[in-house]
Amino acid sequence: MIKKPTSGYPDFIDAELLGRLAGETREDPVRIREALARSLAKEPLTLEETAALLAAGSGDLEEEIFAAARRLKREVYGNRIVIFAPLYIGNLCVNDCVYCAFRRSQEDTFRQTLSEEEIRRQVEALEDAGHKRLILVFGEHPEYSPEFIARTVRNVYSVKKGWGAIRRVNINAAPLDHDGFRTVKEAGIGTYQIFQETYHRPAYRKAHPERTRKADYLWRLHGLTRAGEAGCDDVGIGALFGLYDWKFEVLGLVAHARFLADRFGCGPHTISFPRLRPAQGFTPDPDCLVSDREFKKLVAVLRLAVPYTGLILTAREPAGIRREVMEFGVSQIDAGTRIELAGYTRKGPQDLKREQFEIGDCRSLDEIVRELLETGYIPSFCTACYRRGRTGVQFMEYAVPGFIRDFCTPNALLTLAEYLEDYASEETRRAGWRAVEREAVSLEDTRFNERLTRVRSGGERDLHV
Repeated sequence: MIKKPTSGYPDFIDAELLGRLAGETREDPVRIREALARSLAKEPLTLEETAALLAAGSGDLEEEIFAAARRLKREVYGNRIVIFAPLYIGNLCVNDCVYCAFRRSQEDTFRQTLSEEEIRRQVEALEDAGHKRLILVFGEHPEYSPEFIARTVRNVYSVKKGWGAIRRVNINAAPLDHDGFRTVKEAGIGTYQIFQETYHRPAYRKAHPERTRKADYLWRLHGLTRAGEAGCDDVGIGALFGLYDWKFEVLGLVAHARFLADRFGCGPHTISFPRLRPAQGFTPDPDCLVSDREFKKLVAVLRLAVPYTGLILTAREPAGIRREVMEFGVSQIDAGTRIELAGYTRKGPQDLKREQFEIGDCRSLDEIVRELLETGYIPSFCTACYRRGRTGVQFMEYAVPGFIRDFCTPNALLTLAEYLEDYASEETRRAGWRAVEREAVSLEDTRFNERLTRVRSGGERDLHV
């Protein structure tokens, strides 16, 4: 992971502009409703339009924002919620981020890099639960080279147990150079995630000490620029809310999404918006925390600002907040999450000495799937688009006209049917088949019923359209 110069890459974060827009407190009903109309027409919003939504303060206008986000979510994504799980591969790290239990100066943290056999056991445990999609998480350390990441990805894909198979592996790791991104791309990864953490330079410097790799703001900011140039057309961005003003961070995410869209013809596939959580040796400053009301609003505004970008809500949040926020535009969640090293084969409560931070939702995959079904959502384990090459610009060619619904809904139901047949508890199975039968009525694709019969009665798997 040898750094290359960052010259030639623009600093597209105009801090003065973002600060001025984030500080706007004048509520303008006309501008707010004009922005909502553009968003509901599936147009991405400008920074100024996004700021107008952020400035809404009255209850009635905020409710209009929430209602528009709910509507847009239904129109673009339907009632599907994609499910994945994180798998921490190693927590060695050369950085010293103040909020992270894996920082190099935190001596009480248990350090481990999973061996190939340990990885296989973790993947088998995840497959036994019913997972099909993983995101592999790595610290930033010379040991976690692009070649190491690529070998790990191939190892994960090779694990098959019973009906189990991981069909898509995403990555959350340090920024790479062009050759590094090409190496991991060749291993068949899905999304490569890099979170900027905070787009505010002084806050970034405060959280990421000098003389660490992560201290280089522009190297990190343009990590996904290099990824796109190296052929990775599926990338994810994110900010860690609680390091600086939440409105500034929302605008930073929108600016980043617009930059990638302008440069590559397609913005990020996903945006993540985790809030700071307690960690071994770290307690968040209560004055910096984002309130639950602000959190709901930032999710709704992001949904409206970037209509075709997936929004990821993680198990950092407690179950109650996840239930409330999901309706405002979330399209992906993790479930059955354990973030300790080797956590999926361990029993008992969370162990903060093995975790990057404290998670808020410790429910099993089956519990979360059942709750989704009982509240009208369709849990999806689908990976068809990535395996059929519908990524990047091609994904947008399907998604923008709305045709993606012709693929996503039947494929979501087919993967749900697999889960119900192979892994679900009896209570979840009953709720799931009621949902499948209800949703199938509205499908016009005759291939779906034929494939559903092959899954349910014929014992076939991995069927998609």
